[in-house]
Amino acid sequence: MPQDPEIVLHFLQEVEERAEEILTDKQQIVDLDLKRNQNREALRALQRESAQNDTAMVCFGNMFIQFPKSKMKEMIQKDQEHLDEEIAKLRKELKIKVNYLYEAQGKAELKGFNLKALRPEELRAVQQLL
Repeated sequence: MPQDPEIVLHFLQEVEERAEEILTDKQQIVDLDLKRNQNREALRALQRESAQNDTAMVCFGNMFIQFPKSKMKEMIQKDQEHLDEEIAKLRKELKIKVNYLYEAQGKAELKGFNLKALRPEELRAVQQLL
């Protein structure tokens, strides 16, 4: 390892920046997942609520607005889809950033980190072979 302080400082700075990016992404995934769970709770509450009333109260910021339930469900479901896409994107990028961090530290790439789940057709084919 080089003994030049500037090179060591640059190396440590690069590793720290990459690690900070990873921690930020992980926290963002946790925050988005929390919001996704809250949306799921809201959808469930709308389903349980009595069918007599066609409208429900929604809190936007610091005010409550009365909305039709069908419109609320549609809005929440669209938000759920957007959150799912955002979380999937962050998780995909996280794998790449972790590999960059390992590369910056001079470590070998993680084995099995880029595995993908089998599609249903592939799973059936494997089960038939077994």
